[in-house]
Amino acid sequence: MSIHEECGVFGVYSEKETDVAGLSYYGLYALQHRGQESCGIVVNKDGLFYSHKDLGLVSEVFSENILESLPVGNMAVAHVRYGTTGATNRANIQPIEVNHQKGRMALAHNGNLSNAYKLRSELEMQGAIFHTTSDTETIAYYITRERIRSASIEEAVEKAMKYLEGAYSLVIMSAQKLICVRDLLGFRPLCYGRTADGTYIVASESCALRAVGAKLIRDVDPGEILVFYNGEVKSIKTCGSVSQSINDDKKKICVFEYIYFARPDSIIDGVSVHASRVRAGKILAQEHPADADIVIGAPDSGLDAALGFSEQSGIPYRMGFIKNKYIGRTFISPTKKTRVDGVKIKLAVLDEVVRDKRVVLVDDSIVRGTTMGRVVKLLRDAGAKEVHVRISSPPFLHPCYYGTDIDSEKNLVACHHTVPEICDIIGADSLGYFPVERLGELTGGKGYCDACFTGGYPTTIPDDSGKDRFEQPLKGSIS
Repeated sequence: MSIHEECGVFGVYSEKETDVAGLSYYGLYALQHRGQESCGIVVNKDGLFYSHKDLGLVSEVFSENILESLPVGNMAVAHVRYGTTGATNRANIQPIEVNHQKGRMALAHNGNLSNAYKLRSELEMQGAIFHTTSDTETIAYYITRERIRSASIEEAVEKAMKYLEGAYSLVIMSAQKLICVRDLLGFRPLCYGRTADGTYIVASESCALRAVGAKLIRDVDPGEILVFYNGEVKSIKTCGSVSQSINDDKKKICVFEYIYFARPDSIIDGVSVHASRVRAGKILAQEHPADADIVIGAPDSGLDAALGFSEQSGIPYRMGFIKNKYIGRTFISPTKKTRVDGVKIKLAVLDEVVRDKRVVLVDDSIVRGTTMGRVVKLLRDAGAKEVHVRISSPPFLHPCYYGTDIDSEKNLVACHHTVPEICDIIGADSLGYFPVERLGELTGGKGYCDACFTGGYPTTIPDDSGKDRFEQPLKGSIS
């Protein structure tokens, strides 16, 4: 079991008609690490929406023929999904499209509402009918409801934000405007930039801007609404306590974005993700030194931190694993009949590198411990004399209500075992975690959310998250 990536959002706004579907395709490719279950693109041409969405990777969903079938337009919104609330099915594929009395809307969402169950229950009691099991439809419902009685889409978005708690980075498209929004605490990243021809691009990460030739302008501030219309960008910062939340120490960016989720070449809130991970490795070397011959990283999330550990410790950095790059979302888990270890198919050890060596293995996290145990065994089978595991995050101890796929303490090994016990479980010679009190050094001193490590939740904890209540079998009779 591993911690799954967040969703990724992408938007395009141009004064002239252009291949917005093609730009979105390449943008989604750059954000593929944030979601591998489904993806979709909605194109706006003269106020009419044309879309294609399906389950699968970007390369599986969008063939050349499908991309050519989408018209040129001046706006688009796109999404790659990993399901944090709601099952993997076609109904939950984003962007969500809505037709209402005042026009059309398409919405893409990254994050998770901590009060989603409460909001949806209230809407259902008022007669609302839902077609998906994701909290994104709840957001769409509130925006649509406010749009019916508001003068503009941005006014409707601002009013809807007052009901929403938790994490939401949104890209919203109406018939005439593209809007992006970041929640009051800035849990999930969102930024925008511009291409040489003046096309504006909105994306979860700056790596997607670079992929389509756009230059990063800045991150969207927590609580900020940006409106792209008539060739201009309008900023709205009047929702709730936004004047307080945009201060650096008030931000609550998910610290795991820097540790694992984001791509290393992205810059989030002014901080290089690669530099943050190298710094994590250096801190690990300071806090948990090891007497070893080489340092290796677990592909791909442990490589940057391993480099930092090597630089700080002076122990040579080596490439210890080869990763099978062709295993994706559709990889079929081994059956009991084949008795094949899936880790061996995904990772191959370079025997000549680790043989007869004392190895420091750096990775981003341990969830259940089973995968790490298999990786340690691979190294020992390849002849490693010692294996010292270093983890660039603190132990996971608490559920996350803001989008990370940690909804229960049941499967978290650190909730039930001490560090020495976990070390024995995974078969390592020593084990060291990143110190929770030094997490701020990874975010450049800016505020962050570490609730999955500390239990210090920045919003109200939901009484009932109701994550997959519509996917559960019936218990008892319902009339």
